[in-house]
Amino acid sequence: MAIHCSRTCLQYLIHLAHDNVNFRLPEIRALLSLRGKPFDPGENFKEKSPFWRLNGLSEEDVNSIMARTVCAKSAFELWGHGRTHIELRTSLLKYPTENMAMEYLSFEGRVNLRNPKHIFCLLEDYGTDPNDIPDEPLYIYFGRWIADGQRELIRSHSVKNRHFIGNTSMDAGLSFIMANHARVKAYDLVYDPFVGTGSLLVACSHFGAYVCGTDIDYNTIHGIGKASRKNQKWRGPDENIRANLRQYGSEKLYVDVLVSDASKPIWRDGVLFDAIITDPPYGIRESTRRTGSQKDSVNSVKPSEDYVGDSHVPVSMAYHLSDIFTDLLNFSAHHLVIGGRLVYWLPIYRPEYCEEMVPLNACLRLVSNCEQTLSSHTSRRLITMEKIKEPEETDALAHLSDPHFSPYQGHNAFREKYFSGISKRTLTGKEETNKMATNGGE
Repeated sequence: MAIHCSRTCLQYLIHLAHDNVNFRLPEIRALLSLRGKPFDPGENFKEKSPFWRLNGLSEEDVNSIMARTVCAKSAFELWGHGRTHIELRTSLLKYPTENMAMEYLSFEGRVNLRNPKHIFCLLEDYGTDPNDIPDEPLYIYFGRWIADGQRELIRSHSVKNRHFIGNTSMDAGLSFIMANHARVKAYDLVYDPFVGTGSLLVACSHFGAYVCGTDIDYNTIHGIGKASRKNQKWRGPDENIRANLRQYGSEKLYVDVLVSDASKPIWRDGVLFDAIITDPPYGIRESTRRTGSQKDSVNSVKPSEDYVGDSHVPVSMAYHLSDIFTDLLNFSAHHLVIGGRLVYWLPIYRPEYCEEMVPLNACLRLVSNCEQTLSSHTSRRLITMEKIKEPEETDALAHLSDPHFSPYQGHNAFREKYFSGISKRTLTGKEETNKMATNGGE
C-alpha cells in the first residue's frame, strides 16, 4: 500500500563533491538554519558518503541550499533507492503517485532533450576509495533533478584570474565555504580584521553583504609595492581590493578598508557587524606584528622603528598568536550582533592537538571545528562561533578563574614547530609553505 505524504515531507537526495569533505556538514547545516530548518538526515547517514538523504524539507528549502552551496553538486527529489536494481524497482513502485510532479506515470509523451520539463537521473554509489572500486554499485538512487550547486563559483572566482592578489590570498572555494558557515546574507555588514587582498570580502559580497576590513600592512591596503604575480615586479595603479569587487560586479557593496592594527581599539562601542570572517597571519608567509612603543618593548622582542622621508613609522612588535585569538574573540563578543557569527582559521601542530587548544569566550558558542590537513604534522582548523549574549562585567572574572578561557600559549610556538625538523617528516619546510599557499592561507 502506498504511503501518503504531502509534498513538504518528501525525501531529497544531495550529491556532494568529494573535496573539502570536513566542511560539508557545517555548510549545509548553516544554510538550512537560514531557512529555520534542522538537519534531518535519513537512516544510515554517513557523513563521508557522497550522497545524503534529507527529510523534512520543501523544494523551496532545497533550492535555497543549492543557490549557495559550493560543497554540493546537485539535489534530487528521491523517488526510489536500493542496494540492487531489483530493490530500486520495488522502491519506485511504492512511491506515492500523488507526490510525482508529473501528470503521468509511465513517461508517455514526447521526449524533449533541449528544453525538458523534468530531468530524471539514476545515480550509483561506488564508495569513496578510488583504489578500491567495486564491480557493482554499493547503492542506487533514482530521482527528479531539482537544482545544481554553485561549484562554478570556484572556477569563476579563481585567484588565478583575479585582478589583485597577494602571497596568501584565500582560495575561492574556501572563501565561499567560510561565507556560508557565517550565514552571510544580503544587507549584512561583514568585517575582516586581517583583510589582506580581500578574498573573503569578495565571497561575502557575492551573497549581497556590505563588506569592510582592516589590515596593518599599508602596502597591501593601498595596493602598492612588489607584485605577487610571476613575471610582474610591481603592482599596477589599479590593483586593490575595490578593483576586485568591481571585477565581479559587487563594487556597490564595498564600504572601505583601513590601515589599522587589530590589537588596538578603533571602533565605537556597541554592536556593529553581522559577521566577522578572517584568516589571521600565522607567522609563516606573513608576519604576526602589531604597533607599539619603545616603552612596550621592554622585555620583548627588539622593535623596529623607521622613518620614510618626514613620515614616522611606528614601532613594530611581535603579536603572539595566543594574543591574536584572544583579541579576536573579545572583539567579536563586543561588536557582533546576537546570533552573528565569527569564522576564522586556527593553525595547529597536529601531534599536540586537543580540543582545549580552541580559544573560548563566554559570549560565543562553538558551532563547528573543521580540519584542513596541510602536512603530516600541521593543519589549520576552520572555527565557527556564534554570539549568544552580550558581554557582562562578570565575564572578565570568569575568564580569569576558568582555565578553559585562558589563552593557549602553545600557539605562540607554531612557527618554530612548523619549520623544525620532525621525525617521519614527509615534506620539507619549503614544500609545506608552498602547499599552504596553494590551499589559500599562510
